[in-house]
Amino acid sequence: MTFSALSHLECPRCGRTHDAQSLTNLCACGSPLLARYDLSAVSTTPSDVATRTPDLWRYHELLPVQSASSVVTLGEGMTPLLDLARLGDLLGLPRLKMKDEGLLPTGSFKARGAAVGVSRASELGARALSMPTNGNAGAAWAAYAARAGLPITVAMPVAAPSINRTEVAVAGAELVLVRGHIGQAGAWVREAVADRIPEVFDVSTLKEPYRIEGKKTMGLEIAEQLGWRMPDVIVYPTGGGVGLIGIHKALLELRELGWVSGELPRLVSVQSTGCAPIVAAFDAGERESQPWPDPRTVAFGLTVPKALGDFLVLDALYATRGTAVAVTDQQILEDLSVAGRLEGLFLSPEGAATVSAARQLRETGWLGEQDDVVLLNTGNGLVYPDTVAVDAPEVDPPA
Repeated sequence: MTFSALSHLECPRCGRTHDAQSLTNLCACGSPLLARYDLSAVSTTPSDVATRTPDLWRYHELLPVQSASSVVTLGEGMTPLLDLARLGDLLGLPRLKMKDEGLLPTGSFKARGAAVGVSRASELGARALSMPTNGNAGAAWAAYAARAGLPITVAMPVAAPSINRTEVAVAGAELVLVRGHIGQAGAWVREAVADRIPEVFDVSTLKEPYRIEGKKTMGLEIAEQLGWRMPDVIVYPTGGGVGLIGIHKALLELRELGWVSGELPRLVSVQSTGCAPIVAAFDAGERESQPWPDPRTVAFGLTVPKALGDFLVLDALYATRGTAVAVTDQQILEDLSVAGRLEGLFLSPEGAATVSAARQLRETGWLGEQDDVVLLNTGNGLVYPDTVAVDAPEVDPPA
């Protein structure tokens, strides 16, 4: 049986195909590349998948790593899909659920992309890696690079969460703090490694084709956890947008395989009012976004002024009759507390933003009472301790 049905790489913008058996970044036209599979060669069934280890590698035919011996893993995948009864009652969404990615290695959904991206880079002969990050991605890629024995250079904004700095340092990566936002950290990386290419492989968001393949397993798991059906709506916090693109790709592949049927879920892209380029583009009916000036938000993972794959995010929203919503930092922090109080969940600010978006969409009527809605919490709130103020009295012990 074939471990992977990977066939080739394809440019979603110009349609050009590329060899998948060599280290590759962008298409010549500047677009990200997408991994394509010979799905007709996949004889595996959902029943077969059910017998496998409960991690993301259970879907290995739909992942790019060609050999089981090349898999670099820390046990990632199969995070819980939780019913949110109390929160759903409050919002008027009794069928509300949350996919909680905060339980993954290094504390965020970035572990999925790192596991598959590092595995494939190592399999193809990469000798060193480099990337910019807003925090969580750097932590994940540093950990998996260490697991694979690959050196990695990570550049992150000075304002990135301090815990992410610590995670990168613990993994032994070369860490550089850039006085600026994620786009400026990316510029630093490009300049710093320009004379070390191809020895150093650039694994920036969507500049290599395999991070998205790890992220798409969120969509595969949601379908499996719902009994191989799709929800009505998936609400996703969007910075670089790789997760949303990946979920859309995964569900299209599952439908082609015949593992699910019917219309795809309406996809919702959630951003902060302090950085909302996708929302602005969607509202204007555009095919790509414009750079957001002075991006600032408490949801640090959303501070991406212009995503390389913005056109793919927007295409997914238009194709699924979805929408894009911006919420304020005040709403995010309030709903972070609400989710903790009602459900015992310590969400990342990005995850809390999906609660705020669901609240807003229910109030406007875009979401209906009977909609089966899945929110994505993309990280563990413990990475962001400063988002919660603790005001507790100090008392003396009994005499």
